[in-house]
Amino acid sequence: MSETFVKIDGINIDINNVDNNKIDIDNDIKPHKNKPITKIEVSPNEKYLVTYSQDDHSIVGWNIEDIDEGRLNFDHTVKINPKFKSIDRICVSDDKKLAFIYNDLNGLEIIDMNNDNQVIELNLDNSDFEDFRVSYRYFTFNLKGEFILYNKINSDITAYKKHKIIWIYSTQTKNNKWMCKRIYEIPKDFELIGISKNDKLYLFSNNSIYEWNILNEENIRMFKNEENEWKVDGISSNENFTCLRIKDKIIIYSVEIGISIASLDINNDIQIHNFMNQINLCPLLLLSLFDYIPSCKIWNSITEHCWKECLDRLTKNFQLPKEYQNKILPIPLNNIKAASKYIFGILDGYVWKIKLDEKISKINFLFENSELNNKSDEIIESNKKTNKETLNVHFLNSYKDMIHTLFQKGISYINSVISKKELIQDLVTWNIKTSDGKTIKLQVFKRIEVDSKWDLICTRIDKFNIQNSIGFYFNIGFYEIKLFNDDDIGLLTNMGLLIYRFNKSENSISLIYFYYIDLGLYTSLIPKFSLAKLHYYKKVFSKLPLPSPNYVSFKLNDEWTLYMKENMKDKENLLKYGIELLTFAIKEHKLELINYIYEKCIIYYKEDLVNNRIFLSIITSTMAVLNEYYPEYILKYSLETNMIIDSSFYNIEHQSNNLHLYSFQSLQIINLTRSILWSKYNKLLYKFWKNQPLIIIELLIIFLTLPGFPIIFFILNILFKYNFINDLYGSNGWFLFFYAHIYISYEYIYSRSSKYMSTPTITFMIPYIKFVNYPQNYNWLLEILIRPQPSPFVKTISRDIYKTWNGEALINFKWNTYGKYYYIIIWITFMAFLCCFTAAATISKQYIDENIRKQLLITSIIFGFIHLSFEIRQIIYNPIKWIQDFWNIFDIMAYVLPIYASIYWLQTNNRNVSLLTFSCLFLDIKFLLFFRVFESFGIYFAIIISVGKQIISFLVVLFIILISFAHAFYILLSPESDYSFKKHMNNDPNNPWNIVPTYNKVFDDGTIDTHPFIIQSPDKNTNMFEDYRTSLFAMYLFLTGDSRALSNWSYIDNPSLVILIFLFSLLIVVYLMNLFIGLLNNAIEKDNNRVSYLIQKAEILAEIELFYLLPHQRRWNTWFPEVIYYYANADKTRKKIKEMIDKNEWYTNDFPELKQELLNKLNIQQKSNS
Repeated sequence: MSETFVKIDGINIDINNVDNNKIDIDNDIKPHKNKPITKIEVSPNEKYLVTYSQDDHSIVGWNIEDIDEGRLNFDHTVKINPKFKSIDRICVSDDKKLAFIYNDLNGLEIIDMNNDNQVIELNLDNSDFEDFRVSYRYFTFNLKGEFILYNKINSDITAYKKHKIIWIYSTQTKNNKWMCKRIYEIPKDFELIGISKNDKLYLFSNNSIYEWNILNEENIRMFKNEENEWKVDGISSNENFTCLRIKDKIIIYSVEIGISIASLDINNDIQIHNFMNQINLCPLLLLSLFDYIPSCKIWNSITEHCWKECLDRLTKNFQLPKEYQNKILPIPLNNIKAASKYIFGILDGYVWKIKLDEKISKINFLFENSELNNKSDEIIESNKKTNKETLNVHFLNSYKDMIHTLFQKGISYINSVISKKELIQDLVTWNIKTSDGKTIKLQVFKRIEVDSKWDLICTRIDKFNIQNSIGFYFNIGFYEIKLFNDDDIGLLTNMGLLIYRFNKSENSISLIYFYYIDLGLYTSLIPKFSLAKLHYYKKVFSKLPLPSPNYVSFKLNDEWTLYMKENMKDKENLLKYGIELLTFAIKEHKLELINYIYEKCIIYYKEDLVNNRIFLSIITSTMAVLNEYYPEYILKYSLETNMIIDSSFYNIEHQSNNLHLYSFQSLQIINLTRSILWSKYNKLLYKFWKNQPLIIIELLIIFLTLPGFPIIFFILNILFKYNFINDLYGSNGWFLFFYAHIYISYEYIYSRSSKYMSTPTITFMIPYIKFVNYPQNYNWLLEILIRPQPSPFVKTISRDIYKTWNGEALINFKWNTYGKYYYIIIWITFMAFLCCFTAAATISKQYIDENIRKQLLITSIIFGFIHLSFEIRQIIYNPIKWIQDFWNIFDIMAYVLPIYASIYWLQTNNRNVSLLTFSCLFLDIKFLLFFRVFESFGIYFAIIISVGKQIISFLVVLFIILISFAHAFYILLSPESDYSFKKHMNNDPNNPWNIVPTYNKVFDDGTIDTHPFIIQSPDKNTNMFEDYRTSLFAMYLFLTGDSRALSNWSYIDNPSLVILIFLFSLLIVVYLMNLFIGLLNNAIEKDNNRVSYLIQKAEILAEIELFYLLPHQRRWNTWFPEVIYYYANADKTRKKIKEMIDKNEWYTNDFPELKQELLNKLNIQQKSNS
């Protein structure tokens, strides 16, 4: 047989050698009866695909995993019920669960394609309620297979409130139903614009786009544009980036650094091409571009390229169906669906799976302008260089796998540290060595052709002053060296990981990344320790993002620090490395660098007040170090950022009267998951609400429970407030909801009436961005048992923060969110401790049984140890700080003494009165201390502590003088010889027998007997100067005005005594005590303000956060958000600004336009002086 060849796209195919088993045989049955395909949807993990044909009114399922590439096989057809006139949206799960919205968003159908198209119901679907109008807007299946549904609910009964609800259902079918796991309600002024398979909601409000994470309830504002009204045409996202398609722009938002890193023009193909390849954005940009604008030129080029490559591979592997082997196949440009690794297109009524080429940079783009065609390579290369410098953060992240390999090899070679290595790649050679153990020398050689000689292009020598954590110097050695690409090389050394870059255009080498790891001395002495450290850091570097260079990294190499400073001109680098570099500058007292970074952060924020607020977090995250070294920067920042907003203008609205300094988050999605049981209750009773006998019974129950209406109303208030019940359902007659409906109506009437009692209110932003956030990486046991990681808020207790409304509003947010609830719980448990012990110690035997007393003492011990455990954790966390806090003395005594007294009483059955006395005393004082959280009491407690700290030195001086006089009086007035209280002796003027009162007999002739008739027996208090301790106490009594201890001696016969009394009264009683009173007045005047109280409250909140909240609670974004706002009464704001202007505290240097806008808004004519 002669050989026959068919040429398809330049490839010869031997038809005789085609394996028919690998070719799809064309069936007579066409999907959708060969009607056009309208929609394509892919499952979350890209395992299954469905298509919808409007003409055929059918949905077809396609198995993606059957083949690696090529034409897919359809395995399921669903014929749509004719009553579903139009299909608006469809989605499918990996296990072939199909959902679609029909009839103009008014209906939802879910089908199990694996189970004969069995219809699945939602257990909390309220579309069958007669009084409800439900509109289904969005839905999707997430990566875990859960079903996320968004709908709008309008009720005829609660018409005054419309609900926007997110329902999350488990797809484990039970009785043909899916069970609801979580419920969330979206605020009325927000609109959902998308749901991702990564459990993220995208919302739009007030020209802003927000992302809300369902898993951790974290919300971020990704982008805002105040210029014109606009809408989002598309969103795509992954774990690192989010792309927003807005008109003819694509905004690329970086999740790692928290700002948009680029704004791409969809008509600029070179720009889009460049970004796709430089930071691994290709699949994400494809999703943003090609799902919405398939006519884009770059889309056509990519599709053509991938389609050609696909046909080439299918032909080589004999997998192209016969009917296409001798045809010129059209490029499937219509109905394209881009996924992460594949493109799905339609050809001849079938879905084709096309691999997305990883090397799209090799595609030849054709531009309309011929000049651009000729210079396209030059332009792209130029842009690549620019992007590598400005997007260095994201380039480093792309090396994650290579760094992991570097550590893996380094672990293998840990016992064979090398001092030099040469690497050759194509026409470039790297020579790396360390000669003296303190320097790293890098040389790059290049040759023009393969056979030509190597020419030295550039050399770099870095010197490191290396010593380990215990102060020993060591020599630098290499574990492994690896080329990442043509330009970048990674060095894993015994002092850490270094990445160098060869700049081809400048013929220079730069150190672009250095993370210090202390391994030097341990490699030779304790190799197992080094091995364990390498394993640990291999895990650290296996996660994204890569860790920022640490403090020691900057300290070891000045050139590296200078390089980082120069790169701070780039916003991305500043956000990535700014905190560590600023911390280094502060600790090393580099004032120029401190001021440079501070000013850069303020400048970048001013450039875009709306989207660049994240730059302020660099300053606020280092406030603890600033407070220690340069506290003046905190005052400067506090005053400069007072009363600012992340907008170019202020907005005054009418709010409730009591919202002054009320703090809140911009996006507050309500978690209604606690009310699932309530929703089930309503769903169940709805089935019976038409049952007349049941209604009669319910009316009877309502009548009988009316006397308890106030109690029921109070309980409903609590249940509504904490979302155990919701107002999604109308009242259909059952008695419990009768009361709930009354409460809802009351809330509505109250909210309406409050509008008529409102005041003009202005919104401000608390400028302490990420100030309250805790590190996300933590060890649960270490956090609980030893030392929890603090937040900047906990570490920075500064008066300068709380001098402004920003600090007070921050305290209010924390207190209202969780502080007051935990404080009440702590107080209640202490009250139980106090009552149990006090009852056991105070109530006499005739009123209490002995067994009950023992039970009270045991309960006291249990409660005491619970409280003592928290106190011990505070001691472990920071012993010095704990000792410095005066109130901790009362805390520890209030716990230890009652515990000891209780144990002692139970063990010995002996009631130690002295021990019980002091135990009750400290317990009562501790009870009093709980009132310090209230402002009216707290100010006085703050005064007590602050004044005490100020006069402590004076008290020490006073005490020394008191001791000196006590010593002098002791020498002067103590008995010189021994004496006995049982035997009368009169041989010493200071003898107690000689100074006690005596009574003489008076004779009838008026003469007095010279011998005492009655002598009062002396005791230990007769002469208090016989012992030094009582002498000191006598001086204290004299200081308070009680001089009876000195009245037993004759002043005429004791001139020395008179002189001492005179000196003591003049120096201490008259001069020093009056001076002391004056100092007290000055100190009280200085600290008699709200700032001291707020600092005290901040310390209480910090204590609750560190020692009472669980580690995961400290990471709740609803409790610890990145950005907080607050309302301020406009009239009070006006008054406050005038007061600040008078005190020269109204700073306008950094934000002159914004501050002037506020003055104009409040009609304040006077301008700032500063």
